[in-house]
Amino acid sequence: MKHNEVKNRNEISDEFKWNIEAMYPDESDVYKDLDSASAYAQEFAGLKGTIMNSSSSLLHSLNIYTNANRSMEKAFIYAHMKKDEDNANAKYQQMYSKAVSVISTASAMMSFLVPELLESDESDLDKFLAEEAGLEVYDFMLREIFLQKKHTLTSDQEFILASLGEVLGGADDIFSALNDVDMTFGTVVNDNGDTVPVTHGSYSLLMESENRQVREETFTRLYEKYKEHNNTLAAAYNNNVKTTFIKAGLRNYNSCLDAALSGNRIPEAVYTNLIDAVHKHLPAMHKYVEIRKRALGVDDLKMFDVYRPLVKPADVKYTFEEAVDICCSALAPMGEEYVNVFRKGVLEEKWVDIYENKGKTSGAYSFGSYDSYPYILMNFAGELRDVFTLIHEGGHSMHSYYTRKNQPYIYGDHCIFTAEVASTVNETLLIKYLLDNCKDNEMKAYLINFYIDEFKGTLFRQTMFAEFELMAHNHVEEGNALTAEYLNGIYDKLNSDYFGDAMSHDQMIQYEWSRIPHFYRDFYVYQYATGFSAANAIADRILTIGEKAKDEYIAFLCSGSSDYPIELLKIAGVDMSTEEPVLRALETFDKLVEQLDGLI
Repeated sequence: MKHNEVKNRNEISDEFKWNIEAMYPDESDVYKDLDSASAYAQEFAGLKGTIMNSSSSLLHSLNIYTNANRSMEKAFIYAHMKKDEDNANAKYQQMYSKAVSVISTASAMMSFLVPELLESDESDLDKFLAEEAGLEVYDFMLREIFLQKKHTLTSDQEFILASLGEVLGGADDIFSALNDVDMTFGTVVNDNGDTVPVTHGSYSLLMESENRQVREETFTRLYEKYKEHNNTLAAAYNNNVKTTFIKAGLRNYNSCLDAALSGNRIPEAVYTNLIDAVHKHLPAMHKYVEIRKRALGVDDLKMFDVYRPLVKPADVKYTFEEAVDICCSALAPMGEEYVNVFRKGVLEEKWVDIYENKGKTSGAYSFGSYDSYPYILMNFAGELRDVFTLIHEGGHSMHSYYTRKNQPYIYGDHCIFTAEVASTVNETLLIKYLLDNCKDNEMKAYLINFYIDEFKGTLFRQTMFAEFELMAHNHVEEGNALTAEYLNGIYDKLNSDYFGDAMSHDQMIQYEWSRIPHFYRDFYVYQYATGFSAANAIADRILTIGEKAKDEYIAFLCSGSSDYPIELLKIAGVDMSTEEPVLRALETFDKLVEQLDGLI
C-alpha cells in the first residue's frame, strides 16, 4: 500500500489485519461472556459475609471471583481492540461501552472481597492455606492483599468507589475521543510533492523528512491544534490528577506517587534516583544536541529538527516480511523456540494489525486476553523505526505468550515495570545485531545515531515526562489546580533543561504535554526508562554469558506477576533496587555520543 494514503478500514486487505476473529468466531459470544460475568458477579455477591467462614468457602469464593474477571476480561479486550480498529465505528463503540458498563457494575458487586478478607487476621489465612491444597495457587495474591490492609476501605466505601469506576475514568475517555477521533491536523506537502494529511501515524515519518520546511510545517500543524484545545486538555488532565489525588487520600497513602508504587513494592527512591541519575548525565545529552546542530548545519536548531536522522543511507525501506526476517535474525540469541514462536505468531497466526487506517488508534501496543493470542496493533510505514516497533511489541507479546503458558490466570499478566523490560531487551538485541553486521561507515553512523535517539526517546524523554508528572501531582497535592498556563510553563522549562542551550526555544513545544496519552495512567512512563536500563543489562548478559543468561531470562518471562517486580527481575540477573543498571545504561549513552562525534 502507498504510505502517503490513509485508507478506510474496509479498504485494507484482510491479509494485513490481525486475526481477532479467533477470539470470538461468533461475535454474539462477546455478549454471552458479559452475561456470564454478570451472573458470576451476582453469585459472588450472594457470598457476602461468608468468604472467611472456612477454607472451602474461601476457595469457592475466589474461584467464582476469578471466573467473573476472566469472562469480563476477554469480552472487554475484544471490544477494546475492535474499537481501536476504527474509533468512529458506532457498533464497536457500543460494544465497548457495554463491556465497560458490565465491568463497572460487576466490580462494584464484588468490591467487598478485599475488605471482607481484611476483617480477618492473617493467622486465619495461614490456617486455611494449610488445610486446603486448592488455595495454594492464591497464596501470593492473598499475601499481597493483606499487605495493603491499611489502604483498604470498608465494604460500603469500596462499593461506592467501584460504582464510580466508569465516571472516574472519564478524563481518559474524553482525551481519547478528542485526540483520536475529533482532532484533525490538516495537510502538508511532503518530499515527493504530494499533499498528505498530518496524522498520529504519519507525524513521525514526516518529522524525519530531509526537507526542513516539511518538518516545520508538520510540527506547526500538529501543535497549532493542541494549542487550540489547550484549555480543554488542561481541564481533562487536571481532572485526572485530582481524581488520583482524592483516591490516594481516601486510601491513606502519603502521596499520589506512594499510591502508584506501593502496590508493587517499588521504593520511591527508584523513581527519584532515576531523575537524579539522568540529570547528572544531561551534559552528554547537551553535547549530542550540539553535534546535531553542527551536523545539520543550522544556526538555530529547533524542536522540529530532533527527529531528522543525521545520516540516512538511501532507500532504507522495509516490507513487513523483511522486518520480520530482520527481527528473527536479531533474536537468534534467544534460541530456536523463541524465534519460531515469534515468526509463526506474526506471520501465520496473524497476531499483528499492520497498517494505519482512518480512525485507527495511533501508535502501537501489544494486547490480548489470557485466552487469546498476544495481539499487536501498529501503524507500519516501512521505516527502521517500524522494525523497532515490531520487535518492541513482539517482546511484550512473547512475554505474554510465555507467561500464559506457564502461569495460572491470576498471575497471567505483568505490571508495566517488568513488561517494558521484555520489549526493550528485544530492541537492544536488534540494535546490537544491526551494528555488529554493519560494514558501511555511513550506515554505522546512522545506526549509532538511531541508538542514541532510542536513549533520547526512552531513557531521557520518558524521565522528563516522569519529572513533569511528579511536578504536576505535587502541585495538586499542595492545593493548586493544573491550569493550562502552569502545565505549559513547567513543560517548557523541563524541555529547555533537558535539551540545553544549543536548542533554540520554540513556543509551540510547551503544548507537547497535552498529546501524551500515557499521562492518563499516573506514574506510568518512568517504567519505560527503568525498563530500558534493566533491558540493556539483560541483553548484555545474554550476549556475553550466553545460554545460562538466556535461560534465566526465559524463566523471568515465564513468571508473570507471581512475585513483586524487583524480585522477578532478579531471576534475570538484574537488581533494580540499586542505581547500577540505570548508571550503566547512561554510561553506554555517553560512549555512543563520543563515537558519533568522531564519525560525524
